[in-house]
Amino acid sequence: MNYDYSITFIGTFIALVTLFVQALVAATSKAKQPGAVPGKISDSLSHDSFVFRAHRTFMNSLENMPLFLGSVFLGMFAGAHPRWLGIFVVVYALARIVHMVLYYAIATEKNPSPRSYFFGIALLAQIGILGLVGATLI
Repeated sequence: MNYDYSITFIGTFIALVTLFVQALVAATSKAKQPGAVPGKISDSLSHDSFVFRAHRTFMNSLENMPLFLGSVFLGMFAGAHPRWLGIFVVVYALARIVHMVLYYAIATEKNPSPRSYFFGIALLAQIGILGLVGATLI
């Protein structure tokens, strides 16, 4: 194990565990609904439904995970600065957790909503990771 990247490993692990928790919450909340059909969510659902919010939280994280993992691993393979990579990864992981909690807790159609700010923080961390990787490669 490369201990220079230990913070990056921990942050990545946190992000992956968060995604796993979101998958469980989304699946179990949907499965408890009467007439639930695997793989389908009703088009009539919106932010007032926890099932909708749990599903969207999971899908949003799932949509962001390939870019996150790809850029983190590329950063480690390329030799990006371990401390900065670790900081960006931990900020990303923590922002995604707060985004998740706020999405679960607040049913709103308002944009931006409180969760939007933490989506933005995670996005800035992702931009930081990409910038760091780009600077390392160039």
